[in-house]
Amino acid sequence: MSDSLFLPVDIALPVPVLVVEDEPLLQRRLQDILLQLGYPQDALLFAGSLAQARDCLDMGPVALALVDLMLPDGNGLSLIEAMRKDDPGLGILVISAWSTEESILSALRAGATGYVLKERDDIEVAMSIRSVLRGGAPIDPFIARRILELLPTLPTTISAPQEERLSDRERQILLLVADGLTNREIAERLFLSHHTVESHVKRIYRKLAVSSRTLAIKTARTRGVIP
Repeated sequence: MSDSLFLPVDIALPVPVLVVEDEPLLQRRLQDILLQLGYPQDALLFAGSLAQARDCLDMGPVALALVDLMLPDGNGLSLIEAMRKDDPGLGILVISAWSTEESILSALRAGATGYVLKERDDIEVAMSIRSVLRGGAPIDPFIARRILELLPTLPTTISAPQEERLSDRERQILLLVADGLTNREIAERLFLSHHTVESHVKRIYRKLAVSSRTLAIKTARTRGVIP
């Protein structure tokens, strides 16, 4: 069972991957996990600080990011916020030793897709990465329990669900879908990875409660989202 978790994932691997971690041993550990998942060495970018991470991002967009929170020159939250703003569909997995409520909730609010503790073994970390690659939002079991403990303190009043609005990027992609472009053509037009465009399209489907491109276009036009 454990060996199967390290078989190459059964979807196209989005590249490149940015690993933001200042401890050499943990960098090597994450490198080994990614290699076992099927990533080539030249698709992996490593940064030991916020400055190095920003230098990597200046060279071009990344398709997946594994980020530590405590770095030599600051907190990874600012990096997560910047990456999320630049690419709303980017998979960002926090791999941290911090398990305080503040660090967990701050990371999720900043835009992290998932959060796993460094103390977890390689199999659990690999499972979290695989989940992100499939569009999931993995949360460490310990962290999930901490979040559940907070629920009783939340307001119990139930309000009517509000319609989710498309982001500017999602609307831009939907307009290109309406023009008849394929996901790959959209990726080339916007200089994004094919995986990122697919993630955006899935979010558009979810927000519009549809299951096809035709219905997405029709629903968006009916609501006045696109002309």
